[in-house]
Amino acid sequence: MSCQTATVRPAVTQRPAPGTASDVVLDLQEVTKIYPGRPPVPGLRGVSVSVAAGELVAVLGPSGSGKTTLLHLAGTLDLPTAGTVRVTGLDVATLGDRQLAGLRASSIGFVFQLFFLAEHQLVIDNVADGLLYAGVGLAQRRELAAAALDLVGLGRRLRARPTQLSGGERQRVAIARAIAGQPAIVLADEPTGNLDQATGAAILDLLGQLNATAGTTIVVVTHDEQVATRMRRQVRMLDGRIVSDTAADAVSARPAAPGERIAGRPGPPQRVTR
Repeated sequence: MSCQTATVRPAVTQRPAPGTASDVVLDLQEVTKIYPGRPPVPGLRGVSVSVAAGELVAVLGPSGSGKTTLLHLAGTLDLPTAGTVRVTGLDVATLGDRQLAGLRASSIGFVFQLFFLAEHQLVIDNVADGLLYAGVGLAQRRELAAAALDLVGLGRRLRARPTQLSGGERQRVAIARAIAGQPAIVLADEPTGNLDQATGAAILDLLGQLNATAGTTIVVVTHDEQVATRMRRQVRMLDGRIVSDTAADAVSARPAAPGERIAGRPGPPQRVTR
């Protein structure tokens, strides 16, 4: 079963036509976020960064550096104080609550450190329920969920419950939930932070394989240098600013070399094994 059997992309509003501009999935320009208080607390200070389709990016920094604030803005869970945040070409500041919810449901997949699985539900239902807000019918939700679980190597655990799974398997379920609707981008917040070293390495392998074989665009937020070095691009943050970006020109469109997969041109999904 392939994740391409059905594409889940409910319309939110008009998106850019195919081309170079639409290859940029996430774009922050001069973004500032200030949290109210006495004194006000700056979370981001004029951050500009773009992520193209097909990239595998680490956002790295210590606690308080602004990386989680950046993730919340990228995921439309919060709005900037100033500057522009665009997801799939849409300026999030111009969207209403209902449109933002639709954008999250159709275009953004989330993976969190603590899994957030419903222990009373079967694994397949945990994944399928992630498509509820995308307006997908039950039969199609379960079909897409089964395909995503097969993709992450859990095709035989569909009817297990989270309490019957290891930590690494639970995180695989969370990743399957994030990718089931074929989102434009997956945002992973410390996805290995609750796992032992060996299990965490296996999860990083899985994310790398999903990016390489299915073309999934992934941004991993981490404080761990070893995790960041597993990504092809590292964006380093400190005190609410980007201090380095190892691939600042990664969003530039260019022709593909023979046999090469580049941004905006993903290949077909393949099953990922352990």
